[in-house]
Amino acid sequence: MFKPQIVTDNIFYVGVNDRQKHKFENLISLTRGVSYNSYLIIDEKTALVDTVDISFGMSFIQKILDVLNGRTLDYLIINHMEPDHSGSIGLLQKYFPEIIIVGNAKTLSMVEGFHGAVGNSLEIKESDILNLGKHVLQFFMIPMVHWPETMVTFDKTSRVLFSGDAFGSFGTLDGAIIDSQMNAHRFRNEMIRYYANIVGKYGSPVQKALDKIAPLPIDFICSTHGPVWTENIAQVLEIYGDLANFRAAEGVVIVYGTMHGNTEQMAEAVARGVAETGVKHVLVYNAALADSSIILRDIYKYKGLIVGSPTYNNELNPAVESLLRKLEVRNVRNRIFGYFGSYSWVSAAVKQIKHFAEKMDFTLAETVVEQKQALTLESYEKCIQLGKEVGEMVKKSAVCK
Repeated sequence: MFKPQIVTDNIFYVGVNDRQKHKFENLISLTRGVSYNSYLIIDEKTALVDTVDISFGMSFIQKILDVLNGRTLDYLIINHMEPDHSGSIGLLQKYFPEIIIVGNAKTLSMVEGFHGAVGNSLEIKESDILNLGKHVLQFFMIPMVHWPETMVTFDKTSRVLFSGDAFGSFGTLDGAIIDSQMNAHRFRNEMIRYYANIVGKYGSPVQKALDKIAPLPIDFICSTHGPVWTENIAQVLEIYGDLANFRAAEGVVIVYGTMHGNTEQMAEAVARGVAETGVKHVLVYNAALADSSIILRDIYKYKGLIVGSPTYNNELNPAVESLLRKLEVRNVRNRIFGYFGSYSWVSAAVKQIKHFAEKMDFTLAETVVEQKQALTLESYEKCIQLGKEVGEMVKKSAVCK
Protein backbone atom coordinates (compact mmCIF):
# COMPACT_ATOMS: atom_id res chain seq x y z
CA MET A 1 0.00 0.00 0.00
CA PHE A 2 2.77 2.44 0.93
CA LYS A 3 5.55 3.24 -1.52
CA PRO A 4 8.82 2.98 0.43
CA GLN A 5 10.80 6.20 0.98
CA ILE A 6 14.52 5.56 0.79
CA VAL A 7 17.04 7.53 2.86
CA THR A 8 20.10 5.72 1.49
CA ASP A 9 21.58 2.23 1.04
CA ASN A 10 18.57 0.06 2.12
CA ILE A 11 17.60 2.45 4.92
CA PHE A 12 13.92 3.33 4.65
CA TYR A 13 11.83 6.05 6.26
CA VAL A 14 8.70 4.62 7.94
CA GLY A 15 7.70 7.66 10.02
CA VAL A 16 4.38 9.49 10.14
CA ASN A 17 3.04 13.05 10.19
CA ASP A 18 0.82 14.46 12.93
CA ARG A 19 -1.37 17.32 11.74
CA GLN A 20 -3.99 16.74 14.42
CA LYS A 21 -2.22 17.64 17.64
CA HIS A 22 -2.61 21.27 18.73
CA LYS A 23 0.09 21.27 21.39
CA PHE A 24 3.24 19.21 21.68
CA GLU A 25 3.46 17.66 25.16
CA ASN A 26 0.19 19.53 25.78
CA LEU A 27 2.27 22.69 26.17
CA ILE A 28 3.88 23.89 22.95
CA SER A 29 1.86 25.11 19.97
CA LEU A 30 2.17 23.23 16.68
CA THR A 31 1.41 25.68 13.91
CA ARG A 32 2.51 23.24 11.19
CA GLY A 33 2.25 19.92 12.97
CA VAL A 34 5.10 17.54 13.73
CA SER A 35 6.57 14.35 12.32
CA TYR A 36 7.46 11.21 14.27
CA ASN A 37 10.37 9.65 12.41
CA SER A 38 11.31 5.98 12.37
CA TYR A 39 13.81 4.18 10.13
CA LEU A 40 14.01 0.58 8.93
CA ILE A 41 17.31 -1.04 7.86
CA ILE A 42 17.08 -4.02 5.53
CA ASP A 43 20.10 -6.35 5.59
CA GLU A 44 20.88 -9.98 6.51
CA LYS A 45 19.16 -8.91 9.72
CA THR A 46 16.49 -6.21 9.82
CA ALA A 47 16.45 -3.39 12.36
CA LEU A 48 13.94 -0.66 13.14
CA VAL A 49 15.27 2.51 14.77
CA ASP A 50 12.68 4.05 17.12
CA THR A 51 8.90 3.91 16.73
CA VAL A 52 6.09 6.49 16.57
CA ASP A 53 3.23 7.82 18.68
CA ILE A 54 0.70 5.04 19.28
CA SER A 55 -2.12 7.11 17.77
CA PHE A 56 -0.52 6.41 14.38
CA GLY A 57 0.37 2.81 15.19
CA MET A 58 -1.54 0.99 12.46
CA SER A 59 -0.28 3.22 9.63
CA PHE A 60 3.20 2.72 11.05
CA ILE A 61 2.83 -1.07 11.12
CA GLN A 62 1.57 -1.12 7.55
CA LYS A 63 4.60 0.87 6.36
CA ILE A 64 6.93 -1.57 8.10
CA LEU A 65 5.17 -4.60 6.62
CA ASP A 66 5.33 -3.09 3.12
CA VAL A 67 9.10 -2.52 3.39
CA LEU A 68 9.75 -5.93 4.96
CA ASN A 69 7.80 -7.60 2.13
CA GLY A 70 7.31 -10.85 4.01
CA ARG A 71 10.47 -10.79 6.11
CA THR A 72 10.46 -10.64 9.87
CA LEU A 73 11.73 -7.77 12.03
CA ASP A 74 14.79 -8.86 13.99
CA TYR A 75 15.72 -5.81 16.08
CA LEU A 76 14.11 -2.69 17.52
CA ILE A 77 16.73 -0.10 18.47
CA ILE A 78 15.50 2.46 20.97
CA ASN A 79 17.45 5.71 21.09
CA HIS A 80 14.91 7.56 23.22
CA MET A 81 12.01 6.37 25.37
CA GLU A 82 9.72 9.41 25.27
CA PRO A 83 6.24 8.08 24.34
CA ASP A 84 6.05 9.89 21.00
CA HIS A 85 8.94 7.63 19.93
CA SER A 86 8.38 4.51 22.01
CA GLY A 87 4.59 4.44 22.11
CA SER A 88 4.26 1.68 19.51
CA ILE A 89 6.59 -0.83 21.17
CA GLY A 90 3.75 -2.98 22.49
CA LEU A 91 2.05 -3.02 19.10
CA LEU A 92 5.29 -4.04 17.40
CA GLN A 93 5.71 -6.92 19.83
CA LYS A 94 2.27 -8.23 18.90
CA TYR A 95 3.16 -8.27 15.20
CA PHE A 96 6.75 -9.44 15.73
CA PRO A 97 6.79 -11.47 18.99
CA GLU A 98 10.41 -12.60 18.49
CA ILE A 99 11.76 -9.08 18.04
CA ILE A 100 14.85 -8.22 20.10
CA ILE A 101 14.74 -4.84 21.82
CA VAL A 102 18.14 -3.13 21.75
CA GLY A 103 18.90 -0.45 24.32
CA ASN A 104 21.07 0.54 27.25
CA ALA A 105 20.27 -0.44 30.84
CA LYS A 106 18.26 2.72 31.53
CA THR A 107 16.30 2.23 28.30
CA LEU A 108 15.36 -1.35 29.11
CA SER A 109 14.25 -0.32 32.59
CA MET A 110 11.99 2.33 31.05
CA VAL A 111 10.56 -0.18 28.55
CA GLU A 112 9.47 -2.28 31.49
CA GLY A 113 8.10 0.76 33.31
CA PHE A 114 6.07 2.03 30.36
CA HIS A 115 5.11 -1.24 28.66
CA GLY A 116 5.44 -4.05 31.19
CA ALA A 117 7.60 -7.05 30.34
CA VAL A 118 10.52 -6.22 28.06
CA GLY A 119 10.56 -9.53 26.19
CA ASN A 120 13.68 -10.43 24.20
CA SER A 121 16.35 -7.80 24.75
CA LEU A 122 19.96 -6.93 24.07
CA GLU A 123 21.60 -4.54 26.52
CA ILE A 124 24.32 -2.44 24.92
CA LYS A 125 26.94 -0.13 26.37
CA GLU A 126 29.06 2.77 25.12
CA SER A 127 30.65 2.09 21.70
CA ASP A 128 29.18 -1.42 21.42
CA ILE A 129 28.69 -2.81 17.90
CA LEU A 130 25.70 -4.58 16.33
CA ASN A 131 26.40 -6.23 12.98
CA LEU A 132 23.38 -6.61 10.68
CA GLY A 133 25.42 -7.95 7.75
CA LYS A 134 26.60 -5.13 5.55
CA HIS A 135 25.40 -2.48 7.99
CA VAL A 136 27.46 -2.15 11.17
CA LEU A 137 25.85 -0.13 13.97
CA GLN A 138 27.68 1.53 16.84
CA PHE A 139 26.04 3.08 19.90
CA PHE A 140 26.99 6.22 21.83
CA MET A 141 25.36 7.46 25.02
CA ILE A 142 24.23 11.11 25.12
CA PRO A 143 22.44 11.29 28.50
CA MET A 144 20.17 14.29 29.18
CA VAL A 145 19.74 15.17 25.52
CA HIS A 146 17.15 15.31 26.80
CA TRP A 147 16.29 12.21 28.91
CA PRO A 148 18.81 10.17 30.95
CA GLU A 149 18.61 7.07 28.71
CA THR A 150 19.16 8.89 25.42
CA MET A 151 21.69 7.51 22.97
CA VAL A 152 22.51 7.77 19.25
CA THR A 153 23.11 4.98 16.76
CA PHE A 154 25.73 5.37 14.03
CA ASP A 155 25.66 3.20 10.92
CA LYS A 156 29.38 2.98 10.16
CA THR A 157 28.75 1.53 6.70
CA SER A 158 26.28 4.13 5.39
CA ARG A 159 27.60 6.96 7.59
CA VAL A 160 24.13 7.62 8.97
CA LEU A 161 23.62 9.03 12.47
CA PHE A 162 20.26 8.12 14.02
CA SER A 163 20.19 10.96 16.50
CA GLY A 164 16.97 10.63 18.50
CA ASP A 165 15.52 14.03 19.42
CA ALA A 166 18.84 15.80 18.82
CA PHE A 167 18.72 18.04 15.73
CA GLY A 168 14.94 17.65 15.59
CA SER A 169 12.41 20.21 14.49
CA PHE A 170 8.71 20.94 14.68
CA GLY A 171 6.83 20.80 11.37
CA THR A 172 5.48 17.96 9.24
CA LEU A 173 7.35 16.46 6.30
CA ASP A 174 5.17 17.40 3.36
CA GLY A 175 6.04 14.83 0.72
CA ALA A 176 9.84 14.88 0.85
CA ILE A 177 11.82 13.62 3.84
CA ILE A 178 15.40 14.70 2.96
CA ASP A 179 16.52 18.32 3.21
CA SER A 180 17.97 18.31 -0.32
CA GLN A 181 14.51 17.53 -1.70
CA MET A 182 12.63 20.38 -0.01
CA ASN A 183 12.77 23.98 1.12
CA ALA A 184 14.60 23.08 4.31
CA HIS A 185 15.11 26.71 5.36
CA ARG A 186 11.61 26.81 6.86
CA PHE A 187 12.73 24.26 9.47
CA ARG A 188 15.53 26.46 10.84
CA ASN A 189 13.32 28.53 13.14
CA GLU A 190 11.33 25.45 14.10
CA MET A 191 14.55 23.67 15.07
CA ILE A 192 15.50 26.60 17.31
CA ARG A 193 11.98 26.69 18.79
CA TYR A 194 12.16 22.95 19.43
CA TYR A 195 15.55 23.30 21.12
CA ALA A 196 14.55 26.30 23.24
CA ASN A 197 11.39 24.64 24.55
CA ILE A 198 12.43 20.98 24.78
CA VAL A 199 16.22 20.72 25.06
CA GLY A 200 17.17 24.21 26.22
CA LYS A 201 17.78 23.33 29.87
CA TYR A 202 20.53 20.88 28.91
CA GLY A 203 23.19 23.01 27.26
CA SER A 204 26.11 21.26 28.96
CA PRO A 205 25.00 17.71 28.02
CA VAL A 206 24.41 18.92 24.45
CA GLN A 207 27.96 20.28 24.29
CA LYS A 208 29.30 16.91 25.47
CA ALA A 209 27.17 15.09 22.90
CA LEU A 210 28.45 17.35 20.11
CA ASP A 211 32.03 16.64 21.17
CA LYS A 212 31.33 12.90 21.17
CA ILE A 213 29.88 12.76 17.67
CA ALA A 214 32.35 15.28 16.17
CA PRO A 215 34.85 12.59 14.98
CA LEU A 216 32.15 10.57 13.18
CA PRO A 217 32.11 10.83 9.35
CA ILE A 218 28.42 11.68 9.08
CA ASP A 219 26.68 11.88 5.69
CA PHE A 220 23.10 11.78 7.01
CA ILE A 221 21.48 12.81 10.30
CA CYS A 222 18.21 10.98 10.87
CA SER A 223 16.43 12.71 13.73
CA THR A 224 13.09 11.65 15.23
CA HIS A 225 11.42 14.95 14.25
CA GLY A 226 11.78 16.99 11.07
CA PRO A 227 13.92 16.44 7.96
CA VAL A 228 16.69 13.98 7.33
CA TRP A 229 19.74 16.24 7.13
CA THR A 230 22.39 15.74 4.47
CA GLU A 231 23.04 19.02 2.59
CA ASN A 232 22.70 21.10 5.77
CA ILE A 233 24.64 19.00 8.28
CA ALA A 234 27.30 21.67 8.89
CA GLN A 235 24.67 24.36 9.48
CA VAL A 236 22.65 22.08 11.78
CA LEU A 237 25.71 21.29 13.89
CA GLU A 238 26.58 24.99 14.02
CA ILE A 239 23.08 25.91 15.18
CA TYR A 240 23.26 23.34 17.97
CA GLY A 241 26.72 24.50 18.98
CA ASP A 242 25.50 28.11 19.22
CA LEU A 243 22.38 27.15 21.17
CA ALA A 244 24.22 24.88 23.60
CA ASN A 245 26.75 27.62 24.36
CA PHE A 246 24.12 30.39 24.45
CA ARG A 247 25.76 32.23 21.60
CA ALA A 248 23.35 34.63 19.92
CA ALA A 249 22.93 36.91 16.93
CA GLU A 250 22.57 40.69 16.90
CA GLY A 251 19.02 41.49 17.92
CA VAL A 252 16.84 42.50 20.86
CA VAL A 253 13.70 40.87 22.22
CA ILE A 254 11.37 43.13 24.23
CA VAL A 255 8.76 41.38 26.37
CA TYR A 256 6.21 43.20 28.49
CA GLY A 257 3.03 42.76 30.47
CA THR A 258 0.37 45.42 30.60
CA MET A 259 -3.06 45.88 32.18
CA HIS A 260 -4.26 49.23 30.87
CA GLY A 261 -1.66 50.09 28.23
CA ASN A 262 0.81 52.22 30.20
CA THR A 263 3.59 49.61 30.30
CA GLU A 264 2.90 48.86 26.65
CA GLN A 265 3.60 52.51 25.79
CA MET A 266 6.91 52.19 27.60
CA ALA A 267 7.76 49.09 25.54
CA GLU A 268 7.04 50.95 22.31
CA ALA A 269 9.44 53.71 23.33
CA VAL A 270 12.12 51.19 24.30
CA ALA A 271 11.78 49.54 20.89
CA ARG A 272 12.19 52.89 19.16
CA GLY A 273 15.40 53.47 21.09
CA VAL A 274 16.82 50.07 20.07
CA ALA A 275 15.96 50.69 16.42
CA GLU A 276 17.71 54.05 16.45
CA THR A 277 21.02 52.24 17.14
CA GLY A 278 20.75 50.37 13.85
CA VAL A 279 19.87 46.97 15.33
CA LYS A 280 17.55 45.48 12.72
CA HIS A 281 16.16 42.50 14.60
CA VAL A 282 13.84 44.07 17.18
CA LEU A 283 10.94 41.90 18.35
CA VAL A 284 8.28 43.16 20.76
CA TYR A 285 5.95 40.71 22.52
CA ASN A 286 3.00 41.14 24.84
CA ALA A 287 3.69 38.28 27.24
CA ALA A 288 0.00 37.64 27.91
CA LEU A 289 -0.93 37.29 24.22
CA ALA A 290 2.14 36.04 22.37
CA ASP A 291 3.02 32.36 22.06
CA SER A 292 5.55 31.71 24.82
CA SER A 293 7.33 29.06 22.72
CA ILE A 294 8.06 31.70 20.07
CA ILE A 295 9.24 34.21 22.68
CA LEU A 296 11.64 31.58 24.04
CA ARG A 297 12.84 30.78 20.54
CA ASP A 298 13.74 34.40 19.88
CA ILE A 299 15.40 34.87 23.26
CA TYR A 300 17.66 31.96 22.32
CA LYS A 301 18.31 33.54 18.91
CA TYR A 302 19.17 37.10 19.94
CA LYS A 303 21.66 38.67 22.29
CA GLY A 304 19.57 41.42 23.88
CA LEU A 305 16.57 41.02 26.17
CA ILE A 306 14.48 43.79 27.73
CA VAL A 307 11.60 42.97 30.08
CA GLY A 308 8.90 45.27 31.39
CA SER A 309 6.08 44.70 33.84
CA PRO A 310 3.51 46.59 35.87
CA THR A 311 3.18 45.80 39.56
CA TYR A 312 0.30 43.35 39.96
CA ASN A 313 -0.89 42.42 43.47
CA ASN A 314 2.52 43.50 44.75
CA GLU A 315 4.12 41.04 42.33
CA LEU A 316 5.06 40.83 38.66
CA ASN A 317 2.50 40.62 35.91
CA PRO A 318 1.66 36.87 35.91
CA ALA A 319 2.54 36.37 32.23
CA VAL A 320 5.91 38.08 32.71
CA GLU A 321 6.56 36.09 35.87
CA SER A 322 5.83 32.86 34.00
CA LEU A 323 8.29 33.76 31.24
CA LEU A 324 11.06 34.67 33.68
CA ARG A 325 10.52 31.35 35.41
CA LYS A 326 10.95 29.55 32.08
CA LEU A 327 14.24 31.37 31.52
CA GLU A 328 15.43 30.58 35.03
CA VAL A 329 14.61 26.88 34.68
CA ARG A 330 16.58 26.77 31.41
CA ASN A 331 19.50 28.66 32.99
CA VAL A 332 19.71 30.97 29.99
CA ARG A 333 23.07 32.76 29.98
CA ASN A 334 25.15 35.33 28.13
CA ARG A 335 22.42 37.89 27.56
CA ILE A 336 22.50 41.69 27.66
CA PHE A 337 19.53 42.70 29.77
CA GLY A 338 17.46 45.79 30.44
CA TYR A 339 14.23 46.26 32.34
CA PHE A 340 11.46 48.73 33.08
CA GLY A 341 8.13 48.83 34.88
CA SER A 342 5.20 50.78 36.17
CA TYR A 343 2.95 50.90 39.23
CA SER A 344 -0.11 52.72 40.50
CA TRP A 345 0.58 53.11 44.21
CA VAL A 346 3.22 50.58 45.39
CA SER A 347 6.38 49.69 43.46
CA ALA A 348 7.34 46.00 43.25
CA ALA A 349 7.80 44.80 39.66
CA VAL A 350 11.08 46.57 38.88
CA LYS A 351 12.69 45.27 42.07
CA GLN A 352 11.67 41.71 41.23
CA ILE A 353 12.96 41.90 37.66
CA LYS A 354 16.25 43.26 38.98
CA HIS A 355 16.49 40.34 41.42
CA PHE A 356 15.87 37.91 38.55
CA ALA A 357 18.52 39.51 36.31
CA GLU A 358 21.16 39.48 39.05
CA LYS A 359 20.43 35.83 39.78
CA MET A 360 20.85 34.99 36.09
CA ASP A 361 24.16 36.87 35.96
CA PHE A 362 23.14 38.82 32.87
CA THR A 363 25.06 41.89 31.67
CA LEU A 364 22.81 44.73 32.83
CA ALA A 365 22.10 48.09 31.24
CA GLU A 366 22.57 51.01 33.63
CA THR A 367 19.35 52.74 32.60
CA VAL A 368 16.28 51.51 34.48
CA VAL A 369 12.86 53.09 33.99
CA GLU A 370 10.07 52.99 36.56
CA GLN A 371 6.89 54.96 35.97
CA LYS A 372 4.23 55.79 38.55
CA GLN A 373 0.82 55.75 36.89
CA ALA A 374 0.59 57.27 33.39
CA LEU A 375 3.66 57.69 31.17
CA THR A 376 5.35 61.10 31.42
CA LEU A 377 7.56 62.79 28.87
CA GLU A 378 10.56 62.29 31.15
CA SER A 379 9.94 58.56 31.42
CA TYR A 380 9.21 58.29 27.71
CA GLU A 381 12.61 59.77 26.88
CA LYS A 382 14.26 57.57 29.47
CA CYS A 383 12.66 54.50 27.83
CA ILE A 384 14.20 55.54 24.52
CA GLN A 385 17.52 55.89 26.31
CA LEU A 386 17.17 52.36 27.76
CA GLY A 387 16.57 50.99 24.27
CA LYS A 388 19.55 52.87 22.88
CA GLU A 389 21.81 51.64 25.65
CA VAL A 390 20.88 48.00 25.16
CA GLY A 391 21.10 48.35 21.38
CA GLU A 392 24.60 49.80 21.58
CA MET A 393 25.70 47.10 24.03
CA VAL A 394 24.41 44.42 21.68
CA LYS A 395 26.19 45.93 18.68
CA LYS A 396 29.46 46.10 20.60
CA SER A 397 29.20 42.59 21.99
CA ALA A 398 32.16 40.55 20.82
CA VAL A 399 30.15 37.31 20.67
CA CYS A 400 27.43 38.58 18.35
CA LYS A 401 27.43 37.06 14.88
